Amino acid sequence: MSVPKKRYAMTVDTRLCVGCKACVLSCKAENDVPDGFCRDWIVEDVRGEFPLLAAEIRSERCNHCSDAPCVKNCPTGASHVNEGGAVLVTHGKCSGCKACIAACPYDARFVNPKGYIDKCTFCLHRVQVGVLPACVTVCPTRTLAFGDLNDPESPVAMNLSSRRWKVNHPESGAQPNLYFLL
Repeated sequence: MSVPKKRYAMTVDTRLCVGCKACVLSCKAENDVPDGFCRDWIVEDVRGEFPLLAAEIRSERCNHCSDAPCVKNCPTGASHVNEGGAVLVTHGKCSGCKACIAACPYDARFVNPKGYIDKCTFCLHRVQVGVLPACVTVCPTRTLAFGDLNDPESPVAMNLSSRRWKVNHPESGAQPNLYFLL
């Protein structure tokens, strides 16, 4: 009997996020993200008309899509799928052509001043040694959860089986692995 492959994903509880940006700051520190750029960010979405207003705060980042358009459109193979489905960029292979930026439905990539395309890695360097991504570990409201969707006992699998959820831009067909709990 074979062991199913890992499929990493993240859930963001939109009922718990207060937009404190601890995730953004921890990512910048963990990954040495240059000033003026970020690999994750906060979105505040206000809908309705007074007095019937609703606000949703979301911590967003690369969606590590199962059918990643950035990978399909990378002419050098720098954008690739790694362990657990994490979408990464091999800096030395990246020409900085921005084809992946144009293809990404989530606007999750930027040109690092060093000349390559940069983005969230799900902190795979931490995950590979059994440590959660930096953003997950610092979240004071426990908004963020990370894990293997193929493990029914993982926090993300349990969240998705017990809560209503959505993904951004499902019409893209990219099959994102960043889920927003409603």
